[in-house]
Amino acid sequence: MAKRKELVPMVPWAYDLILWTLSILIDLFFREVHPRGSWKVPRRGPVIFVVAPHANQFVDPLILMRVIKMEAGRRIAWLIAEKSMRRKFVGGMAKAAGAVPVGRALDSTKPGTGKIYLPDPKNDPTLIRGVGTQFEKECEVGGLLVLPSVNGTASNTDILEIHGNEEIRLKKEFKGDVALGQLTGRRKENGNTKEDGDTEKAQDFEGTSYKVAPKVDQSKVYDAVFERLHSGGCVGIFPEGGSHDRTELLPLKPGVAIMALGSLAADPDSGLKIVPCGMNYFHAHKFRSRAVVEFGTPLEVPKELVDLYTKGERREATRQLLETVYQALVAVTVTSPDYDTLMLIQAARRLYNPTGKKLPLPMIVELNRRLVKGYTHYKDDPRIVQLKKNVNAYNKQLWLLGVRDHQVEYAKFSIIEVVFTLIYRLGKLAVLSIGTLPGLILFAPVFIATKIISIRKSREALAASTVKLQGRDVMATWKLLVAMAFAPALYWTYTILLTWWTYRNRVQGYVPEWVPLWMVVIFGMVVFPSITFAALRIGESGMDIVKSLRPLALSLNPTSANTLHKLREKRATLSREVTEVINTLGPEMFPDFDSNRIIADPFRDGVFQEPTSPKSPRPTRTPSGFISGTPPQHADGAHADIGSGSSTQGYLPRNESFHNLGNIGLFASQPPSRSRSRSSSSGGLAGSGSLPVKAFSAISSKESLDEVSKKIRGAMRERGKERRRKSEEGSGNWDFADSGTGSATPDSLHEGRKDV
Repeated sequence: MAKRKELVPMVPWAYDLILWTLSILIDLFFREVHPRGSWKVPRRGPVIFVVAPHANQFVDPLILMRVIKMEAGRRIAWLIAEKSMRRKFVGGMAKAAGAVPVGRALDSTKPGTGKIYLPDPKNDPTLIRGVGTQFEKECEVGGLLVLPSVNGTASNTDILEIHGNEEIRLKKEFKGDVALGQLTGRRKENGNTKEDGDTEKAQDFEGTSYKVAPKVDQSKVYDAVFERLHSGGCVGIFPEGGSHDRTELLPLKPGVAIMALGSLAADPDSGLKIVPCGMNYFHAHKFRSRAVVEFGTPLEVPKELVDLYTKGERREATRQLLETVYQALVAVTVTSPDYDTLMLIQAARRLYNPTGKKLPLPMIVELNRRLVKGYTHYKDDPRIVQLKKNVNAYNKQLWLLGVRDHQVEYAKFSIIEVVFTLIYRLGKLAVLSIGTLPGLILFAPVFIATKIISIRKSREALAASTVKLQGRDVMATWKLLVAMAFAPALYWTYTILLTWWTYRNRVQGYVPEWVPLWMVVIFGMVVFPSITFAALRIGESGMDIVKSLRPLALSLNPTSANTLHKLREKRATLSREVTEVINTLGPEMFPDFDSNRIIADPFRDGVFQEPTSPKSPRPTRTPSGFISGTPPQHADGAHADIGSGSSTQGYLPRNESFHNLGNIGLFASQPPSRSRSRSSSSGGLAGSGSLPVKAFSAISSKESLDEVSKKIRGAMRERGKERRRKSEEGSGNWDFADSGTGSATPDSLHEGRKDV
């Protein structure tokens, strides 16, 4: 086994410097990163952050580091794959940030010699035999035996005993028909299970290829984690074991449970808490995408499990705690069985919001989560089966026309409106191009390099992985890494060329003789990045306009205009069907469905509340207290903004405007959640976004009243503790803790209201 390097302790100033530098890139890459429930993060004491899904390799920990530092003022020591620590740039930053390297057996797999097969899968499923194999030389007890990958998944299991070069015994049998087919040469046909006699090895089957991985000693990893927790620090871990691009959570590794139980076994009074964090992305690998980071209620490990662990029943204690952690992660993430189901849920969510009102990102995530839960429970219901068929047919029509759901509303425009809007947007696109083209040309080499390298790295990661589907989880990481390395070099090249040109002939005489060359250098290093930044911001709005031109052009074509008009009518009918099914099944699934309704019912009393006309975009308040008349939303829940066709004049949302420079992390004067909590929107609670003031769920029993009282008392205690801590520490400390304390603020009460 390879010798491990000594662990490097966290350097606070280096941690903060790295975080500040990389946060600029996060602000540029993501349009919005929205924390939800950050007041639940403990401000003191040992904490283990368990994060899932791990959909964005090195970007996930960076986002969490930033959010937790800004919202809770805490630093995290991440567990990072030892393979990543060997990378010069990534490994250097990870060491400075106090990361703990973790060896993973699957990172060290090597092809085995010969072929293997399962001689008696019925009576002895853990016995593996080989043909031309060298088990004694290539395998070791405690190592892994890995089968070839099928559809992005490779089965593996631990080696228990080695009986010679051509026979080994496994700790657990291989599960699943695919693995059994690989080891016996037989497959399930037409979904029917073969008879017992048919599960024996096929006569002409010579075996399957395989890989082996060594046993990894994790003792130093656990020692480093225990030391960090015993000192009251924070540790972050991705319990799935690696990044992936699947729509569901992978099985959790037992490491997080062993760390928590081991730490509490050594120090039962440490007050260790496990905080589940959900990473919810909207197109994680794409530039200017969005993300919601949701924090769940901190978990306290039951004393019974710690006692069970100390008495030697470690496997059972670990299993129970791991199941609790898994359920906590499911509560803060949006998972679906497959990509098709996720697309179905996204479409149903948009159809359930026919008024087109903008939903805050956390509300979109919560609505998606509830829809996934409801679909999973009722997927065999005839109404759901028929609705799925209709929604999929609608999605297919959208794809064939090349339009998006929110653009179907263009069908109600008159010819004059369409022509005017098209001319107006083409003119605006021409104006925006003036500000975009210089930066686009200057930065084009970086765009091309990031595209090519990220695709290549994605393919390499996919080939080396047993769980990835397309390898998209590494694309955002490599786009940022390439941009970090290539952009400064490109700017310096431009600056050197400009300086040389000035020295040679004063840029054809345009630069006065009195301007020194050092001033030209400073000018180049300031102007070139500024041009690029302006091009990115202006080009973002320009791209929205470009995407809106196709449906306008279709509206001018008599044939396609008729199709678009029929599609709009079909959407209205489908929206009514989706709403009716949700209103029927919702109360059965969620007892507080009506009292905590996420979207007001637009079909109440049999009258559909039509979105406001594009000619009158002024918002109006519906009887339920919600705001209508806002622009239609994109597939990811954002405004259709300037290119959505929501107005003949076009919208310019806050995210696209140029007066919100303070929202960019580099120039921000306060954390984002602070600014949100101070703004009251449409009569809602401060910090509640566009949510209106609503009463608590009905309290129908003494138990319900006790639960409400308990939550309020707990929040007030946290408020008192925070105030006492601040008074003890004084006002001179630089701390972000006041940006989102665990107090009974309106924001925290709103977050807690759903749990009552």
